[in-house]
Amino acid sequence: MDSNENAPFKFEETIQNILDQETLKWIFVGGKGGVGKTTVSSSLAVLLAKRGKKILIISTDPAHNLSDAFNQKIGKQPTQIKGFDNLFGLELDPEKDMNDIDKLNEILHVQEKSKVEGFLQNMESTFPGIDEANNLKYMASLLDNKDYDLVIFDTAPTGHTLKLLEMPMIIGKSMEKILELKLQFSPVIDSMGGVLGSDFDQKLNKFFNNMNNLKDFMQKVSDRFKDAERTTFIAVCIPEFLSVYETERLVEILFKENIEIRNVVVNQVLMCEDPNKCKMCKSRIKMQKKYLEKIEEMFEDFHIIKVPLQKNEIRGTKNIEEFSNFLIKKN
Repeated sequence: MDSNENAPFKFEETIQNILDQETLKWIFVGGKGGVGKTTVSSSLAVLLAKRGKKILIISTDPAHNLSDAFNQKIGKQPTQIKGFDNLFGLELDPEKDMNDIDKLNEILHVQEKSKVEGFLQNMESTFPGIDEANNLKYMASLLDNKDYDLVIFDTAPTGHTLKLLEMPMIIGKSMEKILELKLQFSPVIDSMGGVLGSDFDQKLNKFFNNMNNLKDFMQKVSDRFKDAERTTFIAVCIPEFLSVYETERLVEILFKENIEIRNVVVNQVLMCEDPNKCKMCKSRIKMQKKYLEKIEEMFEDFHIIKVPLQKNEIRGTKNIEEFSNFLIKKN
């Protein structure tokens, strides 16, 4: 009998499963700030581009590390990455870019033509979560965009990412309450039609139609987040307490929301040929070993990719290509 017959199944310690899934359209890379999300997402983009796919990598982190990673200016429009014909980068700032009233109107199809309609428009533009809805609208358009085979999102730190992923549900529930109000106050509004103007009812219906359309759209985005054939999430962490804790929290919430995640990249793992020569290395390796074992225990049915701590910064396409080898090389 094979002595390994009853040994637990060991998942491949690479991201090869991601590279091989031809149906994927969205890949989110997330985790605590400073763990190397941008390096990992950029490396993944390079690997997929090398396989012939046309890739767009988007940074939704206001820190805009994407420009630093590729060592070139990347703006609000898709920018071709040097050295590739089929790889493009884009940096979004949800806090700034998504407050553009023209983009908002494009979503809600609203034009201010009167004081009454202006009031209704203002209600729409100040509705809680409308900026996130605008961001999601743009993201969803990329999913349907035939110009790219796959979109990779280099996300902001964990809290912002979870907020983004939860927005479809939050906005959808808010919309339902708004629409309930319409039914509740419809008789009162009808009786005041003469006072408010002959076209008020028409404008009010337009307002609620816009809200209903946004609600339906949010449901569509939510469904896409939960479509494991087209969407997956990669968590990036380092073997330290806060990072491991945030990763555990992230994975729990993604599971709760039925969003696919099966890869964890453990970055900055200290590997020293002779740690006994250095007390600092010996101490750090001992500390990391404890958290590496914790990661193995928590995510035993995940693909866990361990990447060694690098001597230098990962900047420029050449360095990113070299780093990407750690994501596909078996330990």
